[in-house]
Amino acid sequence: MRGKAGLAALALLGSLALRAQDDGFAPRAQGNAAVRAQGDGGAAARAVVLIVVDGVRWQEVFNGADSALLTRRPGGVNDTLAIRREFWRPTATERRSALFPFLWGTVATRGVIWGNVTEGSDAHVTNGLKFSYPGYNEMLVGVPDQKIDKNEYGPNPNVTVFEWLRMRKGFKGRVAAFGTWSVFNDIFNPKQSGVFVHAGWDPPPGRVKGATERTIDRLYRTTIRYWDDNTYDAFMQSVLLDYVKAKRPRVLFVGYGETDEWAHARRYDLTLRSAQRADDLIAELWRTMQAMPEYRDRTTFIVTTDHGRGSGDKWTDHGRDVEGAEQVWIAMVGPGAPKLGAVKGGTAVTQSQIAATVASLLGENYFKSEPRAAPPLIGTRP
Repeated sequence: MRGKAGLAALALLGSLALRAQDDGFAPRAQGNAAVRAQGDGGAAARAVVLIVVDGVRWQEVFNGADSALLTRRPGGVNDTLAIRREFWRPTATERRSALFPFLWGTVATRGVIWGNVTEGSDAHVTNGLKFSYPGYNEMLVGVPDQKIDKNEYGPNPNVTVFEWLRMRKGFKGRVAAFGTWSVFNDIFNPKQSGVFVHAGWDPPPGRVKGATERTIDRLYRTTIRYWDDNTYDAFMQSVLLDYVKAKRPRVLFVGYGETDEWAHARRYDLTLRSAQRADDLIAELWRTMQAMPEYRDRTTFIVTTDHGRGSGDKWTDHGRDVEGAEQVWIAMVGPGAPKLGAVKGGTAVTQSQIAATVASLLGENYFKSEPRAAPPLIGTRP
């Protein structure tokens, strides 16, 4: 998200695990088996949720905690014994399951995950810049835009798959985006797109004028902000769950940002804890939606990241000149997702394929809007 490392962190307010709901409210057709595979049953999903955990490296997703970074330097860990007890296990399989229990216990076992470079599975960005705004634009439009070359670019002039779907029959008023980063207001450009967006420290929606202030409203208003442009994942989660229950969106974006912030601050301990917390929040969203009849067994989650990071002492960094920061990971579970587990080998997949995948899962042909878009990861192709 940021281009520079932050200072060492304050206490992680996101670990409050806020629960305030009671207060109301690329290439053409590729040869990879993962691309060719049909999903479970072939029926279109009723809803698709695109979830991005900002700046999480493939190394942690597939191998768990990195022993070389469970240190004061270069990891910036305060209590090395405690963090090892939390996250170190004898094998990579055990470590990744400890760090991401929902991703590996549900998503990968019932669906698919690409991006394990060690096993020859290549998932990468195509924008060449390897930082946030270009990455989000690529995954939402289906093709990179070289004009978007900084996070401060301003309102996105491109039509995203979310904007296009909002104009399709059955989707009006059912498309929304939630993100902890304030720049999502530019990326989704609600004035142009008509997509509902709640980003950063914006006041939560749903407050009734004249009614008693809700706990979540007071927290957004009064909490001291460690990052001016990024709220805490747990805060946003409360607002998100209220919105899902009240509005029943069919196309939903969710962006968790603490992982990237703590990585830039060179706090590997808080990076791991925020990654594990994000996994827990994703699991909570899945359980919430599966408990609702209109979503149960009819909802597909796509879980990914916007960019990778460097290795060794460069683990905090990403950008054009950072080797390896182009490598990402993409996971999927639900109707339409191929049940391939952790993919090994095969042809590369790209971040630019996500836009058409979102539409294809819903039975829509995104190429009507953006013929330059990369083909979907699964489903029909033009």
